[in-house]
Amino acid sequence: MALALHTPDPARSTVSHPAASTETLSAVWLGRLRLTDFRNYRSAGLEVDRRPVVLSGPNGAGKTNLLEAISFLTPGRGLRQAKLEEVDRRRSLQEAGGFVGQWGVAATICRQDGLTEVGTGRDPEVLDQGRERRLVKINGAFASGQSALADQLSTIWLTPQMDRLFLDGAGARRRFLDRLVFGFDPGHAGRLTRYEHALHERSQLLRRNGPASWDAIWLAAIEQQIAETGVAVAAARRELVQRLAEGVAHGVGPFPRAGVTLDGAVDGWLEAIPALAAEDAFRDRLAADRLRDSETGGAQCGPHRSDLVVTHLGKGLPAAQCSTGEQKALLISIVLAHARLQIDSRGMVPILLLDEVAAHLDAVRRSALFEAVLALDLQAWLTGTDAALFAELGTRAQFFRVREATITAADR
Repeated sequence: MALALHTPDPARSTVSHPAASTETLSAVWLGRLRLTDFRNYRSAGLEVDRRPVVLSGPNGAGKTNLLEAISFLTPGRGLRQAKLEEVDRRRSLQEAGGFVGQWGVAATICRQDGLTEVGTGRDPEVLDQGRERRLVKINGAFASGQSALADQLSTIWLTPQMDRLFLDGAGARRRFLDRLVFGFDPGHAGRLTRYEHALHERSQLLRRNGPASWDAIWLAAIEQQIAETGVAVAAARRELVQRLAEGVAHGVGPFPRAGVTLDGAVDGWLEAIPALAAEDAFRDRLAADRLRDSETGGAQCGPHRSDLVVTHLGKGLPAAQCSTGEQKALLISIVLAHARLQIDSRGMVPILLLDEVAAHLDAVRRSALFEAVLALDLQAWLTGTDAALFAELGTRAQFFRVREATITAADR
């Protein structure tokens, strides 16, 4: 069954540019977005230029769903970490007898040197097999997997759910960090997938029967793969954190200076010994932990146990001990520093997805955020229930109203 991704017509993809924009070959922005059976949208389309996009409307109207659709134009489960079938629009009984629509997202990615048409959606053919898979098209041709999207677009997002990033478990912080790594190293997504698959395979082998039945040769081969891919994952994170640390240590305007480090066994090895020696140490640790891991499941050691440690340098406090407002400001400081670093070192401008971010900032920081986004000359998508919070952007942004899954252009 072919996947209808509704790719836009390149001949109609003319995009306007603000006169004050600095034209660079590295600039990347969305010119057109199309959703089909996505969350509460039956069908929706939006054409924009490269200026920031402001989406205003009441809660539940579909603003965040638009940001989530954009987040699916990069590898992963999107900004909500949703299962693919959860994204399908639930049609009403009057429409189609309760049939679940299979979602699709298509977009025109614009650069100064040309356009790229991308589309993605859930593969309907594996649903009956109890599996989920996402299909990807680039310029009308099916890609081998999601990782191909990382070469086309980079996105960074902040959502209200991330307000607890420094208070919740380490898993959310690892996902946040890995998303930042994707912006510099598209291959990171594939390494993570291989690492997680190898971990799962080892766990299945250890849980089968008992130690007497273990295939030592097969286990050693899997543990070697885990060690190699795990150290590669940790090394990519470490490189990003080292590069990011300098930028966030200076802060951005009224946003606080931050310290960022990694805490984990493999991270510690990479600080002290060469990567090949770290692989040997990791492999030996896995072999020594087989019995315990067979009882507890998973693995007690590895980059899947690492944590991103963030400190408010101005106060000398861990982020978890800062106020809610300070934690939000720290996150924004990290995201802005990462965007600048990506532009300067990779030469690719990311797209920022900022969900309800303005409502949590005072007037000074809100104004500073807008000015920082404009100075970076990137396309940001900002949502809020009150369009007045974004009024100072004026003609430097484009405004849309979202009401009951309907999008209309709005005068400020």
